[in-house]
Amino acid sequence: MTQRSRRLTSLWQVSKRLPLVSAAALLSGCNMVVLNPAGDVAMQQGRLVVMSTLLMLLIIVPVIALTLLFAWKYRAANKEARYEPDWDHSTHLELVIWSAPLLIIICLGALTWVGTHLLDPWRPISRTAPGKPVAAEVRPLDVQVVALDWKWLFIYPEQGIATVNELALPVDRPVRFRISASSVMNSFYVPALAGQIYAMPAMETKLHAVLNKVGSYEGFSGNYSGAGFSTMRFRVKGLSEQGFAAWADEARRAPARLDRATYLKLERPSEREPVRHYAAVEQGLFDAVVNLCVEPGKMCMRDMMAIDARGGMGLAGIHNVRALEYDKFAGRGTVPFATTSQPMMVAATCVPMKPREQAEEAVKLTSLAPLKGFGLSRPGVSSPLLTLAANTTSAAPRRAS
Repeated sequence: MTQRSRRLTSLWQVSKRLPLVSAAALLSGCNMVVLNPAGDVAMQQGRLVVMSTLLMLLIIVPVIALTLLFAWKYRAANKEARYEPDWDHSTHLELVIWSAPLLIIICLGALTWVGTHLLDPWRPISRTAPGKPVAAEVRPLDVQVVALDWKWLFIYPEQGIATVNELALPVDRPVRFRISASSVMNSFYVPALAGQIYAMPAMETKLHAVLNKVGSYEGFSGNYSGAGFSTMRFRVKGLSEQGFAAWADEARRAPARLDRATYLKLERPSEREPVRHYAAVEQGLFDAVVNLCVEPGKMCMRDMMAIDARGGMGLAGIHNVRALEYDKFAGRGTVPFATTSQPMMVAATCVPMKPREQAEEAVKLTSLAPLKGFGLSRPGVSSPLLTLAANTTSAAPRRAS
């Protein structure tokens, strides 16, 4: 063998290994946490993805292979291939073509139906790992999650603490997440723990999951939410029971306390927020966030819906607003509006008024300015609204002196 031949042989051997080396270099930067997670729920979801992909490949691979085979066999240069210009139908071929995809669709449907119901994020998990069912006396850890602009707030009601951009979980203990948002929709996603679940303002979603390995993992928002979206990430700590208790004790020694005023400051848009702890949390804060009533004196959404369900508040509720556009131009309780220095909101009611007080309030709040409308005459003092208020006032019983 000449020197030139040996050199060509060496180059050929190197070129054969080059694709493998390139693929290894590219795959070395891939994070396969979705298919190799640290939580049982994410592991079941990953297995569902793999099984669905394999079922679909049962059709894709033969179709691609047969396409290449037919193109090669029946090429124009192959004079030995059978030429049948009048061929138009084959019952056996039709059965194969339609029965195989039908069976795969049936299998995919059954697999997806069972998997999606067993892995429903609102459904409490029945096991912490394969062969390890959840004992009846085990209580899940409650974590309340609020997606802010652009950071994450985690509240631990059982421990009475809160954190920003840090989530600590004890391993092998079920976790029950209650998830909401302050302004726009985000997506709470920890690939090592479970699939992503949306965080939406004025709504609450749930997620049940478990972490099985001690370690450090990454969480982030999987839904674009504005300028600071790319840095809206948080660190997830998988700790033992003793480690989690020590972490909670350390958080209780933090100097800050999370009350409504502190939350309204934290809610303002900011980026790259450092990890911080709060030693105490005001009771009912998460429910106030969900019901859009963190500001003092603002009516909660649940109370507003309850009033609507009862038919409203009557005449006393006509002007029980400071403007209904309180969330239209700025974050709640943050920037003063151009038209007023006070935050715009629906005022809360504490105690139902008596009939006489309700009528007097209606008369006081009703504007006596003339109304203008096409084809309508100007109402006088005997307008229907004031007449109804006057009748209610005269019919109300007098207070005892």
